[in-house]
Amino acid sequence: MYRVVLYYLLGLLLVAVVFSAVRILPYNPVGLLFSALFITGVSWIANSVFARVFRAQTNVESVYITALILTLIITPFSGSHAASYFSIAVWASVWAMASKYIFAVKKKHLFNPAAFGVALTALTINQAASWWVGTVSLLPFVLAGGILMVRKLLRSDLVFSFLATALVAALFLGIAAGQDIARLMSQALLDSPLFFFAFVMLTEPLTTPPTENLRMMYGMLVGFLFAPQVHLGSFYFSPELALIAGNVFSYLVSSKKKLILTLAERKKIGTDLYDFVFKTDEKLSFKPGQYLEWTLSHAHPDSRGNRRYFTIASSPTERDVRMGVRFNPNPSSFKKALGAMQKGDTIVASQLSGDFTLPRDKSKKLVLIAGGIGVTPIRSMVRYLADMHDRRPIILLYSARTADDLAYRDVFDGAEQSLGMKTIYTLTGEAPPGWKGERGRIDGEMIRKRIPDYRERLFYISGTHAMVEHVKKVLHDMGVEKKNVKSDFFPGFA
Repeated sequence: MYRVVLYYLLGLLLVAVVFSAVRILPYNPVGLLFSALFITGVSWIANSVFARVFRAQTNVESVYITALILTLIITPFSGSHAASYFSIAVWASVWAMASKYIFAVKKKHLFNPAAFGVALTALTINQAASWWVGTVSLLPFVLAGGILMVRKLLRSDLVFSFLATALVAALFLGIAAGQDIARLMSQALLDSPLFFFAFVMLTEPLTTPPTENLRMMYGMLVGFLFAPQVHLGSFYFSPELALIAGNVFSYLVSSKKKLILTLAERKKIGTDLYDFVFKTDEKLSFKPGQYLEWTLSHAHPDSRGNRRYFTIASSPTERDVRMGVRFNPNPSSFKKALGAMQKGDTIVASQLSGDFTLPRDKSKKLVLIAGGIGVTPIRSMVRYLADMHDRRPIILLYSARTADDLAYRDVFDGAEQSLGMKTIYTLTGEAPPGWKGERGRIDGEMIRKRIPDYRERLFYISGTHAMVEHVKKVLHDMGVEKKNVKSDFFPGFA
């Protein structure tokens, strides 16, 4: 995920260099490249120093991302403004890196690093970011890459709430101030950092709230403060100050934990499927179905980086933390490093998030649909219900390629006995002799046959993006309302 953002920023920088060379942008292309290299170098050195002083694990992708953001919002180097450029570039870069270590609670930083760096620079040495990336000429590239990135991150709720609030606030406050509305909206949409800010900085994962409703509140708060007319007396908010205010809100409503987990056991639970069991000194409090961001530092990470999102497979009633993982034939460097972990090795888990949780109303009739290793949040839910002796009207529909790929069957079969939960297995590949379950992909015919009261139920779907979208379409075609369908956050398997 971090690499997606990194490539997007590199693409914008490349376009800016080309446009500067052909005089579409008023910058020297050599000066622009120098700015990128200089800010990246200062950021890398500062981050290395702070990481060593604070003895913290680092993610090199985040250093480069922050450096590129600063490059795109600080006016590029020019000989006539060398002194002012170096002062803001150095000060903003150093404080952006410092914010991740100094202004952190339990090893989790509070503020968006780039926003903090330029905000502190403006407040201390009176050197402000120009946000030059927000120009008409770069807008098509900002939009094209940004929309694709937000789809990948599944954060359209956050971006939409921010954009709608920012534009509505600017419109009404502008009308109240007697401003030219057409000109105001033109500037807001075509000649401002609005979209770059929304796509890149607002969605920074470590400083956003954990659930959809809170993310939308966060987007609305930052959107309102982003409007250029918003002020407290003579103090006007800048984009970076709006984001920092939002970061404070996010911190107050988000999980504060960042755990160092120690591998206790690795068990094979299916073809290419493994269950990782981790010990922790501090018990993790979470809701069944939520996920964590896992960071595993390793040498020579590939283009997919050293961080992943994985749903917690264990129940809150269990002391250990479990993670179910599928290993493909050509795994990423992260998966290779994960597979090479030995008992006693550690991994970092943080950013507890997720809305894919059981409803509070225990009388709700549920259908839990899992595809492949997407069964991990279902395992968490079912084990929790069994441990709590919480009987609910639940049907589990679990799809896998072969019978050997059906993970955690002991938990589900046990829940059939203790909770009366009905479990339906279906195989998309070859079935063993005597197989009594279903065959083929989950479709409308299978659901109608096995779950005749499907219109009365809530559906929870977890699996690959393709599988989830397929089942959503099936349910839509069957007349199941959108409000009765929930899907897990799975930006991709690595």
